Amino acid sequence: MKIVMAIIKPFKLEEVRDALTSIGVHGLTVTEVKGYGRQKGHTEIYRGAEYAVNFLPKLKIEVAVATDQVKPVIDAITGAAKTGQIGDGKIFVFSIDQAVRIRTGEQNADAL
Repeated sequence: MKIVMAIIKPFKLEEVRDALTSIGVHGLTVTEVKGYGRQKGHTEIYRGAEYAVNFLPKLKIEVAVATDQVKPVIDAITGAAKTGQIGDGKIFVFSIDQAVRIRTGEQNADAL
């Protein structure tokens, strides 16, 4: 079992969700986050004053899947989230040691 974590641009959420649903992934967690990578922020003007925006708004998506689903999930996220511009995001994959569905007590792959 793996967790696929993706950091994406906020306006790409619906496209990513639709892409994941189309390959059979029906559960995901979305968190609003801020950060920067190579973009390094930018400056904006508000009421005539210029100020630096060092941390850009992003969304973190986490999906728990069986190990054999990792490649299709990565492909779906990449295809849906890509704009070709800097700041499209990153995908990370983590191993899951154990999973438990609280309501039923099902464990591991059955809990996904």
